[in-house]
Parts: sequence; C-alpha cells; structure tokens
Amino acid sequence: MTLAQLRQRGLDAAGPDVSGSVSSVTGLTAWVDGLDAAIGDLVEIDLDAGPLAAEVVGADHGRLACMPLGSTLGVGPGVRVRSTGRGLEVPVGPQLLGRVLDGLGRPLDDGPSLDALPRVPVENQATPALKRQRVTRQMQLGVRALDTLTPIGRGQRVGIMAGAGVGKSRLLADLVTGTTADVAVVALIGERGREVGEFLERTLTKAARRKTVAVVATSDQSPLLRMRGAFAATAVAEHFSDRGADVLLVMDSLTRFAMAQREIGLSVGEPPATRGYTPSVFATLPRLLERAGRFARGSITGLYTVLVEGDDLSDPVGDAARSILDGHIVLSRALASRGHFPAIDVLARSEE
Repeated sequence: MTLAQLRQRGLDAAGPDVSGSVSSVTGLTAWVDGLDAAIGDLVEIDLDAGPLAAEVVGADHGRLACMPLGSTLGVGPGVRVRSTGRGLEVPVGPQLLGRVLDGLGRPLDDGPSLDALPRVPVENQATPALKRQRVTRQMQLGVRALDTLTPIGRGQRVGIMAGAGVGKSRLLADLVTGTTADVAVVALIGERGREVGEFLERTLTKAARRKTVAVVATSDQSPLLRMRGAFAATAVAEHFSDRGADVLLVMDSLTRFAMAQREIGLSVGEPPATRGYTPSVFATLPRLLERAGRFARGSITGLYTVLVEGDDLSDPVGDAARSILDGHIVLSRALASRGHFPAIDVLARSEE
C-alpha cells in the first residue's frame, strides 16, 4: 500500500462515516443503501483495482441509483461506497489550449498534468434571459457557403442536421480551422475511437490545434461519461467566455448525447416515450443548449450536429433540437452523392 493510500485511509477513519454499500446491480446501475448523498453527487465504489467513480442519478425509498463512470465489472452486493460530497468538476485555464481531455476532464494526451489547475462544476445555470446580449456581429467560419449565404452570429446556437455519411465531421474540422473565434472547444461525444485521432491529428491544422480544447467520450464508454462529456465541454467554453473570449463550441453529436441520456433514464426506470426516448432527454437538452449565447463580456457560438435517422428531420431529437436552437443547417445527401462538399443545402436552412 502506498503512502497516499495510507494517508487517505487515515483521513477516512478520522472523519465521519459517510459510506454505504451496494445492495444490487441492475444493468448499468448500482443500487446503494445507507449512503447520504444527493442527485448529481459523485461517489466512489471501493474495488480491489481501486476506487470507481459513479454519480447519483436517482433515488427510491432510501436507496440511491448510482451509475459508474466506467465498467461495472467487479461491482456486486456488499461493496463499500463512499460519498465525496460534491459533483463532477473539470479543470479550467489557458493551459487547456491544445489539450485533449476525457469526459471527466482528465488529459488523454501526453501533456503535463492538470492537477494544479482550478476546477469548476460541469453543471451550471444558464445566464438569465434578460442578462443576455443581442446577437449583432457575425462569426466568420471560413466556409463560404455559410459566411455569405447563411451567416451565423456570435452567440447563436445552430444545429447541423444530416444523416450518416454526408460529411459532418469534415465540415466541423473546416469550421474549427477557419473560424476567427478566440478559442474553439470541440466535444466529440459518442464517436468511433478511430475517428477521434484522425479528426485531431490529420484534419485539424497545427494552428487550429493551438487554440482548441478537445473533450472526447467515445461510443464504447459509459453513457454517463458520454453525457457528462458534453457538459464538461460547455463548462470549459463558459470559462473562456467569462474572461471575454469569443468561443466556438462544436459538438458532434447532439443525437449521441441524447442517446446516452436515454440509456441513463431507462436504467433507473424511466418510462420510454417517443421512439424509446425518456422524458429526461427532452428536459436535459435545453439545460445544455441554453448555456451558449452572447453575454456581457464574451460569447459562446454553439454548433451542434444532429444525426437524423433516415434523413428524417422530424425525428424526436431533431425536432426537439430545432425548437430550442436559433436555427439549423441541412446537409444534403443528394449533394454529397454528387461529390459536392460541404454538402450544405442553403435553401433548406431556416430560422426558428
């Protein structure tokens, strides 16, 4: 046992007992008895391989539903669970520029440690409506079809609606490379692991990488980690915006964020609604999207890809996103099939 582990054991023994134990495991959820914690709090499940972080996502008659931020392998009845007394936090600061983080704010690259940086909660209240500023200036994105025919203002929130295989990821890379924003925050949520390295290493230029913060949660990771990755990226964007920067927040994709929230909701017993999406999905979307905008000092311009099923723009996530976002851009499969990239159908864009 290391010195740090001995020290932590001593602190645990000296402090009040705030631990419980796992009573059962159902699907992705560990039910915990005897633990005093609130929704959104982080807890630690004591496993032989080390503590496993989990988040409280539900409560029922004195039991807490805790969803691990990793694999549930090794979690079983009787395993001790400790409360941390706080929610998920991520590091912030200019040192993040050029770095790649996971959904918990931990570095995925070979750069220096981020432990010394200040941390902020990933959950935050959106700026009140009357304290928001009007969108009056254009955000140059470096894509002529957007800058000339469908301009986007600093602080707007726009959806990029498209089916699979019509060039969403390539368009996002062009936007991050060509934008005049001070900082770009890229959230790759639910993407294939192969595409992440290709996007960051081959698609983005070195100049774009130097002003970009990437938050990555791949499709094989916990649904809670995928969901929290989107909130973590938004928290990082808020940090730079609060210091007067114009931030471009790019998220790929909002649909996989909604799918992750659906998995969480179904695991804790929520009833499925439209196409299996639970009510919490449609309650969580505005909590995420309303945090972008133009504020007293800086701005967050949000571009969110929406993977529409069967090119149907009225699928549940696409419909909900269009009702919240300021407008949307449609990528046309007909244009993509003719080799026209980016396949932006400028006449299909509408303002809500």
